[in-house]
Amino acid sequence: MKSQSNSSLEYKRRMKQSPWSIARQKFTRNIIAMSSMIIFVFIVGISLFAEPLSKPLVETEEIHLEQMSQAPSAHYILGTDQSGREVWPRLLHAGHTSLNIAFSITLLAITIGTIIGAIAGYYGGMVDYLLMRFTDFVMVFPFIVLVIVVKSIFVDTGIGTFILVVGLLSWTGTARVVRSKVMAEKENEYVMSAISIGCGSLNVIIKHILPNILSTIIVKATLLVATMIVAETGLSYLGFGVPMNIPTWGNMVQEARSPDVLANKWWIWMPPAVMLTLTILCINFIGEGLKDAFNPKSSK
Repeated sequence: MKSQSNSSLEYKRRMKQSPWSIARQKFTRNIIAMSSMIIFVFIVGISLFAEPLSKPLVETEEIHLEQMSQAPSAHYILGTDQSGREVWPRLLHAGHTSLNIAFSITLLAITIGTIIGAIAGYYGGMVDYLLMRFTDFVMVFPFIVLVIVVKSIFVDTGIGTFILVVGLLSWTGTARVVRSKVMAEKENEYVMSAISIGCGSLNVIIKHILPNILSTIIVKATLLVATMIVAETGLSYLGFGVPMNIPTWGNMVQEARSPDVLANKWWIWMPPAVMLTLTILCINFIGEGLKDAFNPKSSK
């Protein structure tokens, strides 16, 4: 009887709280997700403040042949690479660039996917059919091939072109998720009521439907950030990503792929590899924590 009473009190207490408040409480009780959040915030912090914490980017990229491949010491915290550049300041500036690229691509992909998915799910019929067939076409299109082609045609392409190309080909998963959620939400009574009092389609989508599926979009965006970091790293490692004169974690790993460096000069490749691994793991754990927190059936 006592356990039933406690369960009843817990249920009543939750009923008085907003879904966002419940999700926040469940997320903060998730030790793995909270630990990952702390580590990720630290990584983002030191990457954003790369200039105050280290040398300016111009000085960081200066080549010093007299100090090539020096091991970590009191003078060089993480040693120097094969061009005599210090690894520590390059690691911070590379993190700033990699995270900036990942967040920018995610913002672009989430925006496009949400717009297309919301329109397809709300209107249905021929609009839904045409948009989903277009989504299928983009989904099966090999974006790695397109990035390589663009890189080959425009040799001096910068970060902006890379973000645009990858972002325009990475929204399909978001569109499908948003479409399914919108199709479910538009059948609810509050949407029917909004339509019955004369609210326009755009008003209904923006003010009524999207706020109720925002948690799904946030979870999708969180996991997409990790995917974009992997995409940038892989393409840069192959030589078709960000230009080599711009430090990123992918470029740092690409510059250290020789057998001699991998076998004998761990300080050149291990720092970017550790940062990449930590960042991706943290984002994935945060995403899983958010998914559980927003899941009404989860009791954690």
